[in-house]
Amino acid sequence: MTTPVHADHDTHSTSAPPLKTPLHDAHVALGARMVPFAGYLMPVQYEGILAEHAHCRAAAGLFDVSHMGQATLRGPDHQAVARALEALVPADILGLEPGRQRYSQLLNERGGILDDLMVHRAPDADGTLGLVVNAACKVADYAHIAARLPTDVVLEIHKERALVALQGPEAVNVLVSLGADVADWDFMNVGPANIAGVPAFLSRSGYTGEDGFEISVHADTVAGLWEILLRDSRVRPIGLGARDSLRLEGGLCLYGHDIDETTTPVEAGLLWSIQKRRREEGGFPGAEVVRSQLAEGVARRRVGIRPDGRAPARDGTEIVDENGLAIGVVTSGGFGPTVGGPVAMGYVAAMHARPGTRVGLVVRGKTLPAEIVSLPFVPARFHRAPK
Repeated sequence: MTTPVHADHDTHSTSAPPLKTPLHDAHVALGARMVPFAGYLMPVQYEGILAEHAHCRAAAGLFDVSHMGQATLRGPDHQAVARALEALVPADILGLEPGRQRYSQLLNERGGILDDLMVHRAPDADGTLGLVVNAACKVADYAHIAARLPTDVVLEIHKERALVALQGPEAVNVLVSLGADVADWDFMNVGPANIAGVPAFLSRSGYTGEDGFEISVHADTVAGLWEILLRDSRVRPIGLGARDSLRLEGGLCLYGHDIDETTTPVEAGLLWSIQKRRREEGGFPGAEVVRSQLAEGVARRRVGIRPDGRAPARDGTEIVDENGLAIGVVTSGGFGPTVGGPVAMGYVAAMHARPGTRVGLVVRGKTLPAEIVSLPFVPARFHRAPK
């Protein structure tokens, strides 16, 4: 059953006990190390982050992402729901074709990012748009959206849905072997599919930089699907630790670290997610700030950073120029298993953002040498049909 949302929807208390996804018992049975994350108890690793990272790059990794928020905007037709959402996000939703998905952001009036989200239009469901939002932000997101909808459009939360992600070069072959007709899908295609008798709604997308799928199913069926997928020798469970190292190597932003209410899509290098019509027409929160930044440039930019040595630079690490003057801060950092060394992302003053620029990272009182590099650290392997 879907739950209609009102602007005064209660928020989840940060002092409340952690929630559990429908797959909690399955994680415990597999020996996962469970940690609190975004209000939930989630698996951080099973056999180890390095092994899980490598397996996802080589075969197929299975992630529980049921903590994410799934919702639907429903109205009289596509134009009505698309215009309602375009008043909140900078992406071209009117032009979103049936069976396709698009990445965007909820923005405030300063162009700051309240959250990033995925928006999809089902192949055969005119008048609806599906949303997937971040777990830590979902209650605030729902209230923000609901308070700003026209009367003919409603927001429904899908608490009855679970979400898993199958990521890696073997993901498509695993799903095809289980009866899902998805071999010819392109990156960001969406639609229904049957996986070994389990009805599901899939998108060919993910958060690892690898080809793969996110799979939405009823919460009552997700444990059975999880077990079916893990019977395939190509599939192993993957925890939050490897999910983070994979997305970092892929140069993908983590909300609350690399993007937040103080960063704009232009500063964050997300201009590709704002299509030409929206850049020209505006009509979204913060449009004037975004358009001004496009015309005049920005004071800072998100960049990739490669430390010279083996010491990782964690989030919050100060970035300095060759004269020791502060020019920015690391927002995500750690060891890149595929890269074979430490990698980081952060914001630096625009004049220092050119790849090849030498910088210093202040780690435990010592300035360690590093270099600004292009993102991503590992090229994406999303499945795109030849044009």
